[in-house]
Amino acid sequence: MSATNELITTAELAGILGQPNLRLFDCTTYLEPAPEGSNVPYIAVPGKHTFEAGHIPGADFLDLQGEFSDSGTELRFMMPDVAQLKAAFGRHGISDSSKVVLYSIGTPMWATRFWWMLTSLGYENMAVLDGGLDKWKLEGRPLETGAASGYPPATFKAKPKGGFFLDKHQTLAATSEKGTVVVNALGPQFHKGLEPSRYGRRGRVPGSCNVSAATLLDPQTKAFVPLADAEMKFRAQGITRDKRVVAYCGGGISATIDLFLLHRLGYDNLTLYDGSMGEWAKDAALPIETD
Repeated sequence: MSATNELITTAELAGILGQPNLRLFDCTTYLEPAPEGSNVPYIAVPGKHTFEAGHIPGADFLDLQGEFSDSGTELRFMMPDVAQLKAAFGRHGISDSSKVVLYSIGTPMWATRFWWMLTSLGYENMAVLDGGLDKWKLEGRPLETGAASGYPPATFKAKPKGGFFLDKHQTLAATSEKGTVVVNALGPQFHKGLEPSRYGRRGRVPGSCNVSAATLLDPQTKAFVPLADAEMKFRAQGITRDKRVVAYCGGGISATIDLFLLHRLGYDNLTLYDGSMGEWAKDAALPIETD
């Protein structure tokens, strides 16, 4: 596993389990329905219960909302300040000498969110597990149960990079920029405004195209589709290497699947609208588009 190889197979991971510098993390969160009348779109529940029921041997657990998000906003999963992230990643034993492997259950979007955050902090020696725990279990590989034993604390050195996250004003400006394409990773029914949205108003950021994150995964194994297939889907929506890409979804999570594959395809002008529809749909001052 190297800085340029950001996808690791289950077989490759099995071959390095137990290495002293491996830092393996289950990143799963579950989105549970919000109570009737609530002003939040869902309740974010850390996946500790499924981690304790069965995880890849030696893994630790990362609580995205609890430890790695900005608690000062009603929006879930917003990127917090660098000091908070340095402390949290350090608590979980990540240093410059670590090999980090990230996985999640049901969808890789929780793992790719952490990949995006770590990349924005200048961290490179990491990979996302292709297929996550789903593929690991399908192949009958070993599991461990119980609470995480964790890793020894370490010093996490952040080297933050600019341009990884946009706010709503920058995203609005991007919709009229000639060299920029805005892509929505939500399902087509939400992109078109055909179904009610849990985030507020139906529809999409005006002018945005749609490459649903779900179409970039194998529905059975949860592995990523081949890069050639992903490239065809992006190109069909006018996403080319000469353009800046602004990706969004509901809460800044599934869009990182699109960004991960675009990055692996060699696209290098990528950014995320962190507030996504969780913010946009609720702000009546922002334009919205439907079919």
